[in-house]
Amino acid sequence: MRILSPSMLSADFGHLDRDTRMVDRSAAEWVHIDVMDGVFVPNISFGFPVMKAIRKATDKCLDVHLMIVEPERYVARFAEAGAGIVTFHYEATKDVAGCIGLIRGTGAQVGISIKPATPVEVLREVLPQVDLVLVMSVEPGFGGQSFIPGSLDKIRALRAMIREQGLRTIIEVDGGISARNACELFDAGADALVAGSAVFGAADPEAEIRRMLEA
Repeated sequence: MRILSPSMLSADFGHLDRDTRMVDRSAAEWVHIDVMDGVFVPNISFGFPVMKAIRKATDKCLDVHLMIVEPERYVARFAEAGAGIVTFHYEATKDVAGCIGLIRGTGAQVGISIKPATPVEVLREVLPQVDLVLVMSVEPGFGGQSFIPGSLDKIRALRAMIREQGLRTIIEVDGGISARNACELFDAGADALVAGSAVFGAADPEAEIRRMLEA
């Protein structure tokens, strides 16, 4: 499986409809939406109105990554706003199981994310309950950071754990991804890659998306 999920955080906010329609035409299967609250991470990003505008411009799966504290307060609303996948951070809630249950109850797919310093082992017990694990290969909250090389070992360890449990959990990776390292990430066991500046900063974003998927 090879999926690309362009991050709208790197789109031109003055031409959000245009950039979303470009992703909709492209070979990317998902549209990645980073939601930041200024608490869990230092920056603030999209809210519900922006997400609804993106939903109108594409039929593709909205891959929503919540970088917010107490995500259980909002997961249902994000699903109602059109999220196909709702991913929350393991580190952001005291009730991981409850948060998984709330997302599952909306009919959206359930994702869980871990920061670079969090070992994959913490996910062993919850893996059967989620559809996707998002491995952050940079510190969450800022675009344009360099890929953390140790993330490859985390992806391999997570892939081994998924195989060991006989699961089909999707591994998504976010941070510092481009056509230069896409092949290495897919080879390590990633299924889906999030790319922001590498896509929207390219002279031909649609061609860049194809380049990553064919790496």
